[in-house]
Amino acid sequence: MALRRLRTSDAPAVCEAFASNADMARQGDVSTITEAEAYVNRLIEPESPHEAWAIVDGDKLVGLVGVTVDEANRSGWFWYWMADAARGRGWSARAAATVAEWALTTRRLERLELGHRVNNPASAAIAMHAGFVKEGTERAKFLVEGQRIGVHTYGRLRSDRSPSFDGLPMREG
Repeated sequence: MALRRLRTSDAPAVCEAFASNADMARQGDVSTITEAEAYVNRLIEPESPHEAWAIVDGDKLVGLVGVTVDEANRSGWFWYWMADAARGRGWSARAAATVAEWALTTRRLERLELGHRVNNPASAAIAMHAGFVKEGTERAKFLVEGQRIGVHTYGRLRSDRSPSFDGLPMREG
């Protein structure tokens, strides 16, 4: 397992990941290779505010961790997803912790924030493993299949103590 920058050649694996679980629709509208190519291109275009890191098994993308950077405030919105077959192995937590540490040190952001639905304990575990601190709950934020769902919000500051974790190697190329 490793992290590397997202590439245009990852579009087929992104398409597979989105098809692997109906819940992936919350991450974007990707159901064709053309939509996957547009999704990837939006994340890697030169003027993009996104810092997208592919979680790879060998060289095949199985997940993605990203930071959408707000340069003016030196902060970022932190997000992650995994293909269904790669879930439950701890890879997301290791990748999230690695990218969060990179964003706050090498990338020199001062604050990261994220949110997850209150009915997603796996995402909560990933956030806490990556050193995020729960800051609150936005009640009834999303409408999902006709039901209002709250969102737990988290933050991590550069000045927070770094968590102990088994990081993944990061490859820029």
